[in-house]
Amino acid sequence: MPLARGAAGYSDRAGARLMRHVPAEVYARPPTSLEFFAMLNWIDGRPLLETIEPYRQRIFADVLDGKDAEGRPLYNMALCGRAKKNWKTADLILSSLYKFLAVPSPAGNDCFILANDEAQAADDLSLAKKLIRANPLLDAELVIQAKEIIRRDGCGALRILPSRDAVGQHGKTFAFVGFDEIHGYRTHDLFEALAQDPTRHDALTWITSYNSLRNAPGVPLADFLAAGKRGDDPRMFFSWYAGDYTTDPTVPEDATPEQRANPSLASWGDDGYLAQQKRRLPTHRYRRLHLNMPGAPDGAAFNADNVISAIVAGRKRLDPEEGRAYRAFVDMSGGSLDDAALGVSHYDPESQRTILDSVMSQAGGTPFNPRDAVRKFVSELGRYGLSKVTGDAYAGQTFRRDFEDAGIVYEVSRRTKAEIYDEFEPRLNAGEIELLDMPKLTEQLLTLVIRGNKIDHQPGDHDDWANAACGACVLAGRYQQTLTFHVPTTGPSLSAIIAQTGGGVGLPSAAAPGGWPAGSQGAAASGPFANLNWTGK
Repeated sequence: MPLARGAAGYSDRAGARLMRHVPAEVYARPPTSLEFFAMLNWIDGRPLLETIEPYRQRIFADVLDGKDAEGRPLYNMALCGRAKKNWKTADLILSSLYKFLAVPSPAGNDCFILANDEAQAADDLSLAKKLIRANPLLDAELVIQAKEIIRRDGCGALRILPSRDAVGQHGKTFAFVGFDEIHGYRTHDLFEALAQDPTRHDALTWITSYNSLRNAPGVPLADFLAAGKRGDDPRMFFSWYAGDYTTDPTVPEDATPEQRANPSLASWGDDGYLAQQKRRLPTHRYRRLHLNMPGAPDGAAFNADNVISAIVAGRKRLDPEEGRAYRAFVDMSGGSLDDAALGVSHYDPESQRTILDSVMSQAGGTPFNPRDAVRKFVSELGRYGLSKVTGDAYAGQTFRRDFEDAGIVYEVSRRTKAEIYDEFEPRLNAGEIELLDMPKLTEQLLTLVIRGNKIDHQPGDHDDWANAACGACVLAGRYQQTLTFHVPTTGPSLSAIIAQTGGGVGLPSAAAPGGWPAGSQGAAASGPFANLNWTGK
C-alpha cells in the first residue's frame, strides 16, 4: 500500500503492487477515497463502489479528500448520524481502512476504532476481516490478529477495541480514530484520552451514532450536535439524518420521518421493514433506532409509548378561544444554566381531556436575563386572558413581584414538582392528556427518571419545559374536577351558596380568562349560577 513517496512515485513495495491497479496519473499521488474503493469488492463480491449510494460517496469525498488552500485536510472531525441499518458502521470501517492503507503519513498510520462493548467490537472486527478476505489486494498486505490488524510492512496497526479498553491508549498518536455509537456516553473522558496530536495535520476523528438518550450540556453527543448545528467549527464535518431534522438539502421537504432518517432505505429491498419494526418495537425504541430521535432511559418515570401517544403530531401551539378556562404554570430560572418555561393548558369537557395549549421558554438560550423572560411570559398570559400564574417559590419574592408589577398575580404552587409529576402520570396513562409536538418537551418527558421515591431529571439534565407543561395540565385538570356540578334536583342554588359564603366553598379564584364572570361572586340567586344546585361534593 502507498506509504512513502519517492521522486517518481511510491517507493515501498506494497505501494508499487497496489498502484499497478490504478491509472498512471494516479500513481504519483495517493488515491482519493473513491479511487481506493473502486479497487475493492464488497464482502459479497460486488464491486464496492457500486454498493455505496451517492449521498455516502459525497460524505467520503468531502471528509477524506477535501483540502484547504495549503493542501492540508479540510476536516479533522466528522459527525455522521442516521438511523439503524444505514451503513454507519460500514462507512466507519471503510474510512479507517482508507486512512490506514492509502494515505502516507510520516508519523505512521496507526488507527483506532472504539466500540460500545466487547460484542460490538467483535462485530466491527468481523466486518473488517470480511472486507480484507474479500479483497486479495488487502489480504496480501495485512495480518489479522485478535483485536487488531497489522500492516506487514510494520507501518501501522488498526486496533478495534471496546471503549472501556481505550483509556490505556491515552497520549497515543494516530492517523484515524473512529467512535462507533456514542449515544450512551455521559462524559468526554474517552475523547480526552484520544485527543488528536496537534502536530499531526492529517489526523481524523470520525464519529458515527444515532441519537442520545440525554441531551444536556456536557453530554458528548449533545455537545457535538449543538456544535454541528451552530456551524461555527470550520474543521468539523456534520452529516445528520433524523425523523425531524437533516443536513442533506437533497431530501425533499415533504419526506416522511422514516425517509428523512433512513437515506439508504431504497437499498434494503424490503419496503415493509420499517412498518414491521414499528409494529414490533415499543414506540420509544422505534424512535431511537429507526428515526434517529431521542428515546427513553432505563428507569424512565413515564411510559414512553404513552408520552408519544399523547403528542398531537405537528401541533406547536393552540390559539386562545373565547369561553375556554385556561390555567398557567411557570418554572422560573436565574438565567445561568436552566431555561425559564411557561405552560398554558385547558380542560375540554367534550373530549374529557386536558389539553396543553402553549409551552415556551425565554427568547434564546442560556445565559439570559430572567426579567426578559418574565416580560415574554406576561405577554403570552395576556393572549390567553390570564391574570394569574402558578409557580414554585424559586428566588423568594423576586419573580413574584416582577409578575405582579406587570399585573399578573403569582401564586406559589401548593404541590412540589414531584407531586405534580405524580398527579400528571395517571392522567397521561389514561389517555386524558394532549401534548404539543415540541422536541424539547418530548425529550424532557421521556428522560425523567425515578430517583429514590420521586420523579426527577437525571444529573446534568433539565426538566423546566416538562415541569411547566405538567404543572399547567395538572392545574387545568384539577380545575375541571372542582367545577363538576350536577343539574338541580334539590337543595339551594349555587349562586345562593356563593352569596352566603362570600364566594368561598373552596372554588378557584379565576374560572376563565379575566376571572369569574362579573357579579358571580356574592351574586344573588338570579346570577349566572342560579340554575345550578350545590350538591355538597
